[in-house]
Amino acid sequence: MVEKDRHVFLYPSSVTRERREKLNGHRAINLWFTGLSGSGKSTLAHAVEKGLYAKGYRTFVFDGDNVRHGLCRDLGFDREGRAENARRVAEMVNLFLEAGIIALTAFISPMERDRQRAREIIGAENMVEIYCDCPLEVCEKRDTKGLYQKARAGEIENYTGISSPYEAPRCPDIHLETHIMSLEACVENIINFLKKNRILFSL
Repeated sequence: MVEKDRHVFLYPSSVTRERREKLNGHRAINLWFTGLSGSGKSTLAHAVEKGLYAKGYRTFVFDGDNVRHGLCRDLGFDREGRAENARRVAEMVNLFLEAGIIALTAFISPMERDRQRAREIIGAENMVEIYCDCPLEVCEKRDTKGLYQKARAGEIENYTGISSPYEAPRCPDIHLETHIMSLEACVENIINFLKKNRILFSL
């Protein structure tokens, strides 16, 4: 235990997560989208959020690039930096879950151990892992920023899929082949999962 931890205590809230969920009309849950750059994570996360928000559900998307402009701007893309990025995001998600929010996280999160650590922080019962499965060659064709090309030319280090590995989830809660399925079909698949598991009380 770090010395300062002996003098830091959690302050219990009089308004509990359960009370906030009841007010919101849905469970708080984390939808963790993982996959290669270009696999459709952010596009899908925002599409799901748009559909849920239109029906009155309280949501927030944590996008990989957006988070690295603020919360994680000091981190690199080596394994240590990616691990810390995932840890910080998981801790932030916990706060949003306490607020009764549906938190959608769109990150490459390439290493299985980092996703498992996030699940331990968030709680297995609070996290839905969504694997956006798309072949590397398709992701490269979708890359309008030319990042894959730069990575292959050696201009970008530690680029997942090129010079850094991606460990695909072994047992994701939802497996979407985003190069085959339409965006609408992917959104419907996720919404149906939330219905089936009674995460959305009144949808």
